Formats: sequence, C-alpha cells, structure tokens
Amino acid sequence: MPAKTGILLVAYGSPGAAAGKGPAFFESLVRRTFSSLPVYRAYSSERMRARRKASGGEADSVYTALCRMGSEHYERVVVQSLHLVAGLEYRALEVEIEEARIAGGGPRLVGIGGPLIRDGADADETAAALTAHIPEDRGPDEAVVCVGHGGQAADGYYALLEAAVAARDKRVLIGTLSGAKSAGKILEELRALYGGTGGSVRLLPLLASVGGHAVGDIAGAGPDSWRGRIEAAGFDCRVELKGIAEYEGFARIWISRLAAALGELENLRRPGGGDVTELFLGKR
Repeated sequence: MPAKTGILLVAYGSPGAAAGKGPAFFESLVRRTFSSLPVYRAYSSERMRARRKASGGEADSVYTALCRMGSEHYERVVVQSLHLVAGLEYRALEVEIEEARIAGGGPRLVGIGGPLIRDGADADETAAALTAHIPEDRGPDEAVVCVGHGGQAADGYYALLEAAVAARDKRVLIGTLSGAKSAGKILEELRALYGGTGGSVRLLPLLASVGGHAVGDIAGAGPDSWRGRIEAAGFDCRVELKGIAEYEGFARIWISRLAAALGELENLRRPGGGDVTELFLGKR
C-alpha cells in the first residue's frame, strides 16, 4: 500500500458548544486550505477526553491518534495544535509525538506546525492579528485587557507579545492566569493608565476556545475572577467571550505554521532533501 500524508489537529477539548466554535472554525479552514489531505483530530486533556467518551464523542489522545494513523499506513503526518506559545503544554505535546513515533508504531515522519509565538517576529505577527480583532465598538479611551494561560515557562513569550502590542496600542494590556502578569499587576497598570480608577475596560480571553478558564476565571461573576477584581477596583468592565481560534487572523497564522511543516516534510522526501531522523521536535 502506498505511503500517505495526513494532518492531525490537536485541541484541548473543552466541553460545550461555545468551546467548540474555535477548533471547529480552524478545522474548516484547514480542510479548505489543504483539501487533498485527510484531517484527523486529537484532544490533549485527559479529563476532557473522558467527558467526550462518556457522551459518545470521539476522544483520541495525540499518542492514540498517531498510532492509529501509523496503522493506516500514514508515513508522513503534520501535527498542528492550537497553542499560543511554546510553553510547558507545547513541550509535553512534542514528547507525546516522539513517543508515538518511536514506540507506538506511529508515522515515520512527524512534523509539528508551531504555536503562534516562538520568537520576536512571531510576536509581532500575533500582535497584528490581536489588534486587528479588537471589537469595533471599543470606546475611544477604553483599555483592552487580554488574558492568556501563562505560567513561568511561558512568561518570556508573553513579554514578547506585550512589547509588540504596546508598539501598536498602549491601551492594550496582556495578562496571564498564572505567571508574572497576574490580575494584581494588570490592575496596577490600569490605574497608571487612567490616573486612578473610573475608566472602561474590555476583557478578552487570549485562549484558543471559550472553556472553564474563560467563563469562570476570566469572565465569572464572582469576586475572584478577573472581571470581579477589575470591577471591584472601580472600573467598568465588558467581556468579549470569544476564543482566538474563532478569529481568522489568528487561524491564518496557525495555517502558515502547518503549511511550513508540510513543506519541510515534503523536502525530506526528495533525494538530498535532508536526514529523515532530523524531525522538527524542539526546532520550531
């Protein structure tokens, strides 16, 4: 049987219709862009996979999906996730891919389309997409606070994005649920921006889809949510509950990562195109 090339899309797997809009939109864009290639799905969250299985949905892990594709004679696969930065979760994805390739009978050649931000140039590209997708009804003096996952290993990437965004719009702030740019730090920046309190703030999740973090930790009505803390500090706060995978500008960047990885896999097939053992793990 001839060797085949395929695409594996990876999402966290948050439950609910709202959470599924971003990954579904991205998948539809991938299918239109790479119409000749089969597209498979996997979910990175074990808890969400269990929920999907309980409700009768498909729920392959990355490892399982790659092993399945190997058994179906896929020799070349590009894995594209919806990660914002190359933090700990992205690194865990790389490890799982390599385990499937080496020990699980997965495809021989596995490339990885990178996250949105790997370096300063990526941050600039992502900042352009972010500022382009700020809601059109934003007030003339309204600050925008974008909140991502964060984490110590990701702080440097968010700092790159913060600098790139500030070069375009100093009233757009980048915060994180964990790591250096906490809600307390963002409140300090808002007070400095407005010279105290009383300003208006638009709160946007910087997450691929609208899951528990967006609904509860960011937009929740309780006093510990980002919305609750911003309002308690004296600011008016409006929330835009939409995952970034629902915006074409962000989706197109992930598409470009996927296209580049497919191109590298194709190059490895050609005589003299490269050493097939030198895949893209850790090099994106």
